[in-house]
Amino acid sequence: MIAGVTENPAYSIVIPAYNESARIPATLRRVVDCLRFRGWSSEVIVVNDGSIDGTAAVVNEFSRQAPEVRLIENPGNHGKGYSVRAGMLAAHGGILVFTDSDLSAPIEEADRLFDAIAAGADIAIGSRWLESGRQTHRQPLYRQFFGRCFNFVTRLVIGLPFADTQCGFKAFTRDAAQTVFQLQTIEGWGFDPEILFIALKRGYRVREVPVTWAHDERTRMRYLKDGIKMLREMAIIRWNALTGHYDRKIRAIQTGSGNR
Repeated sequence: MIAGVTENPAYSIVIPAYNESARIPATLRRVVDCLRFRGWSSEVIVVNDGSIDGTAAVVNEFSRQAPEVRLIENPGNHGKGYSVRAGMLAAHGGILVFTDSDLSAPIEEADRLFDAIAAGADIAIGSRWLESGRQTHRQPLYRQFFGRCFNFVTRLVIGLPFADTQCGFKAFTRDAAQTVFQLQTIEGWGFDPEILFIALKRGYRVREVPVTWAHDERTRMRYLKDGIKMLREMAIIRWNALTGHYDRKIRAIQTGSGNR
């Protein structure tokens, strides 16, 4: 058995992927190399969101040399939120992380998230703005503007106190992940504010952690179109809260030998 691969991993790394056949091999190599170098017992879950470019075949081929890696297939294309939820609810680890396939926040920065959880947080979220000097490649000004506007709206509409809700680099204890992702309803880009809203409503301790981050020009987010959709999703969050959706009882998820 390759070092770091166990039936009860300490860490699960979830990577949502849509048409990522070109860059997913380099991403997986960097993630696996990091996990092995640190000696972490771990698994890496790639969630294929209905890709049409051979992403699944590439991941399966990579997994032959890296048994830490496994593939989950979505039933068609549903969105990043759907993919992250699928991966997090299927994960076996004690601490669960999701990260973007472009590794805008380097996987080595996971140490910072884990340290926050070790210090008592239930959820640790990467932030691009707590220490903006850590950004090695900044977004264009228009993207920074839209991002800051959206952050202002999340504070105003749903009361989130965080500097950065949208950084795709977040870690959860197993208990927090099972609760939050079972209650999540938003399948698109607006899922990040929803899971943070759920976390605070359910009493979880969320710590925002500054991380190194580099903008990737290949991002698929369309700030105007997706921004308008995300505003509608803020209304869905408020409605879910008013109707008691986020207060319902959560069942324990059985994940075989990896369950904790």
